[in-house]
Formats: sequence, C-alpha cells, structure tokens
Amino acid sequence: MIKVEFSEQDLKTIEYERFHHPIPRVQRRMEVLWLKSQGLPRKQIAKISGACDNAVTKYLRLYRQGGLDEVRKVNFYRPESDLGTYSDSIEQHFRDNPVANIAQAAAEIERLTGIRRSKTQVGVFLKKLGMKYRKVGSVPSGADPEAQEEFKKKTLSQE
Repeated sequence: MIKVEFSEQDLKTIEYERFHHPIPRVQRRMEVLWLKSQGLPRKQIAKISGACDNAVTKYLRLYRQGGLDEVRKVNFYRPESDLGTYSDSIEQHFRDNPVANIAQAAAEIERLTGIRRSKTQVGVFLKKLGMKYRKVGSVPSGADPEAQEEFKKKTLSQE
C-alpha cells in the first residue's frame, strides 16, 4: 500500500485537470490521484478508472517522486528519420531538378545522401517537405500542329 499526502493546492489542480488537461493519458492519471485522495483502495481505483493495478501504483509513485509535474510528463516515442538532416539540401535539389516519379526520387536521394529508402518512405518524406505529386497530361503524338492552328484561326475568327 502506497501512502500519499495531497496538499490543498494539488487537490484543486488534480480536480480541475482530470477533466480539462489536453492529454487524455494525463487526465486518467489525475483521475487515479483524485480517487486516491478520496481514500479508495488501489483495486477499486483500478476498476473505476480503467487503469490496471500496476498503472495505479506507477501513477502514485510518480506523484510521490516528483509531484504533479512528474505526473504530467508524457514521453511519446517519435522516431526521427535519418533523412531529416538532409531535408534542406534534398528539397532544394528537387526544386531545381524535378523528378518524374517516386522511383527516381528514391534513386536521387540515395545518390545524394547514401541512404536507401523504399518508395513509400520517400513519398512520405517528400510530403512532409511540402512537395506534391502532380498529375500531368500527355500531348497526343499524332497531333498535327498546322491543322490545330487552322482550326484555331477558323474558330476564333467566327466569334
């Protein structure tokens, strides 16, 4: 059993943040602390809050170790791409030398940085840089430019 003492100010903060904190995980932690402040046992706190027994114990220990600041800390895992260090040079290169497809972009990135990525990863990376795939239409190969000019002259002169 973990004994925890709550100050009046902490209780007011806990009561407010269990509903109004922007991160739902912190809201749940505040709910656990609030239930503990009401004198409920750990098993009942776990049942009411929806957290497991170990999580309740962890939240109480966090509060004991560092107060509300420690309870509010949430360390989300966000891996960083190795290409991030080259993003400015890659973006500038593609603005100066546009490529026709993702496969060419992947080959250019590998040539510039030495880092090989799949087409999907390259597409996501380029999208983060603000670059978009643009659909373009092709010019028909059998078009006769002289006939087109005559058509334009006839149509435009009749209006």
